[in-house]
Amino acid sequence: MALNFTIENKDSKTSARAGVLDFGFCRVETPVFMPIGTQGSVKAMTPLEVEEMGYGLILGNTYHLYLRPGIEIIRKAGGLKKFINWPDAILTDSGGFQIFSLSSLRKLTDEGVYFSSHIDGTKHFLTPEKVIELQTGFGSDIMMALDECAPYPSSHEYIKKSIEITRQWAERCVQEWDRQKRTNSLFCIVQGGEYLDLREKSLNDLKQFDFSGFAMGGLSVGEPKEVMVNVLDKIMPQFPEEKPRYLMGVGVVEDIF
Repeated sequence: MALNFTIENKDSKTSARAGVLDFGFCRVETPVFMPIGTQGSVKAMTPLEVEEMGYGLILGNTYHLYLRPGIEIIRKAGGLKKFINWPDAILTDSGGFQIFSLSSLRKLTDEGVYFSSHIDGTKHFLTPEKVIELQTGFGSDIMMALDECAPYPSSHEYIKKSIEITRQWAERCVQEWDRQKRTNSLFCIVQGGEYLDLREKSLNDLKQFDFSGFAMGGLSVGEPKEVMVNVLDKIMPQFPEEKPRYLMGVGVVEDIF
């Protein structure tokens, strides 16, 4: 079902917004922190406990779910939500972060990324089309486009090439999303490292496509806090006003406030 986003209030002095993500079957007030359920479950908590705390949206990871328990098991269960007995909304990452975190186990190409499984060493190839197919199979309410999450620090030259790969992959994700009849929502991921000119280019490149929402990626990867704050201050206000915004990777109280 298509995601509907409504802005309820805005701070006139900042770009802060309060809104509602309406999935049709549940409503999530923003800003919101998403509990991480990498392999479908939030560690040390039952789905009922997470729901009783007031969360209506949790995060899963395509790379990890693809390897274990695997797409066929999840499909046979009727989708990820039935597999984990979760009644509300799910966002799944594309596996782009694993390009950063599992750099010793992968090979990056223009077509996609080759991984050696961290579990058993088997070889796998994830493409933009594959990650959309997988996330559609999971029944994700919000899917993320495949991107390269570059390490910090990286040279301007490297990041310039990286955001072009991210743009190409984003376009291919949209094309596959169209083939899947847009049964759920798709967010893109703005990259560019610490370089404001490349952040702006990445954002403007992605604005060409009809994404459901826009995410800021490539932060919380080891850069100083002042670098992260500077990127957010300068770039986030340029995000499409009518679309939801997702700051990826921020998960500690000092980052939020």
